[in-house]
Amino acid sequence: MKDFDYIIIGGGCAGLSLAYELEIHKKLEDKTLAIIEPRKEYYKDKTWSFWKTTPHNYDDCVKKSWKNFSINLPNKTKFLECGKYPYQSIDSGLFYEKINKKLKLNKNIYFYKNINEISSENSFIFNSVPNLNRNENNLWQHFCGVEIETNNNFFDDEIINLMDFDCNQRNSVHFFYTLPYTKNKALVETTWLSKMNDNSQKDYDEQIREYIENHLNLKDYKITYKEEGAIPLFHTSYPREKNKINIGTAGGMTRLSTGYTFLNIQEHCKFIRENIENITEVKLFEIEKKYQFLDKIFLKVIEKNPEKMPNIFFKMFDGSSNTVVKFLSNKSNILEDFSIILNMPKWIFIKELFRN
Repeated sequence: MKDFDYIIIGGGCAGLSLAYELEIHKKLEDKTLAIIEPRKEYYKDKTWSFWKTTPHNYDDCVKKSWKNFSINLPNKTKFLECGKYPYQSIDSGLFYEKINKKLKLNKNIYFYKNINEISSENSFIFNSVPNLNRNENNLWQHFCGVEIETNNNFFDDEIINLMDFDCNQRNSVHFFYTLPYTKNKALVETTWLSKMNDNSQKDYDEQIREYIENHLNLKDYKITYKEEGAIPLFHTSYPREKNKINIGTAGGMTRLSTGYTFLNIQEHCKFIRENIENITEVKLFEIEKKYQFLDKIFLKVIEKNPEKMPNIFFKMFDGSSNTVVKFLSNKSNILEDFSIILNMPKWIFIKELFRN
């Protein structure tokens, strides 16, 4: 069986991002790479959205950028600006097409359906497939979204609705999320933060229909695309292996309090590319410890006090929107962290800090 210098397990967002980063910086001119991906074809299957706090390689895959956003509680709305850090949405179909077109030009890059088709004994492995054991105590961000199209102009495409909590919470944390791509096209998504133990929360189609027709008061529309998924709000630990680095969700690149992963993946890929020549000795790349600590407390608050979370999220944005965006994107300094903490209800977080 064929040997390779590098193997990437999983040809999704993290695996392809790493391959692309190595390829465009000419790190694969005299190295061989195998990408292990079982899917038969690539097509649009996800939407990745984030605040652009750092540059990335995929500006040409951005479906839309926005400089304004809102957050809703019942009978209360907060309007905010994010001009310095625009909110972006990436079309996964464009992302896959761009990367695969580039990778196919390099004859040192091969795709396989199963790692058993090749020899991995002498390779350095980048693994993007997480080992997620279902545990009834783990929190997830699970969601379902549809892209809809209307006959007439309906949406304000200059502003996104980041969180609308004016919906049935069902003893968990539930909000809707609306990204208007044009005045007559938008992604509408129902999002839950829960342990995924309650199957009644997964009547996604009915939730979305009710929200569009009775909350947005939109009757005449058609669904052109649907996506569904679940982001683990927990990290799985792996033993450190000399010839392997975990990337993507498997590598701890999901920010647990938000589910944001895309830009963290890009920074991890850049780090690997910069250190590829001595990759066996490189230090572990991870989200900064202070965010891991704060997220752990935040998730405890979500778990124990779901009914309070709409007001807590709403209150988080009392200060500067740029400060909150930087905090949620792992880019805040200690003073900015402190300003966010001051906006939070103190006693509820202090209790969870000392709770086992």
